[in-house]
Amino acid sequence: MTILTRLRAAALEDEDGSILPLILGYVLLAIAVIVVCVCATDMYIAQKRLDALADAAALAGSDGFSLNVEGDGVRAELADDLILEQAEAIVSATAPEATLVSASSPDGVSARVTVAAAWHPPLFSPFVPDGVPLRATATSRTALQ
Repeated sequence: MTILTRLRAAALEDEDGSILPLILGYVLLAIAVIVVCVCATDMYIAQKRLDALADAAALAGSDGFSLNVEGDGVRAELADDLILEQAEAIVSATAPEATLVSASSPDGVSARVTVAAAWHPPLFSPFVPDGVPLRATATSRTALQ
């Protein structure tokens, strides 16, 4: 047996089993990526739900108008207390975990509502923070035709 054949045989014997740590590393990396993607998707969906809740509360708030007769015309005006009452009813009935931050009318014709909630990840992960505050603001205008 020559020296070259012995070196090849020794090199092949040293390679046995060295792929297992590499496979384990890639499996752990894949699991971490999957957990982070699941948590990011869940947070995105929670934000979209909060946006929809803010939209619904603003729409309900814009329905809380009072009619004012001015000359020959009728004008719909929004009052902050009516907007707050309508928005609170929607938020408490739809999502009790959300809180109504503000509900007001900046110009007398629009209802602006802000809601907030805390997001908690569905899976435990050291890479994802727990209790991320989410906030959504929506504006709806009232129109009388």
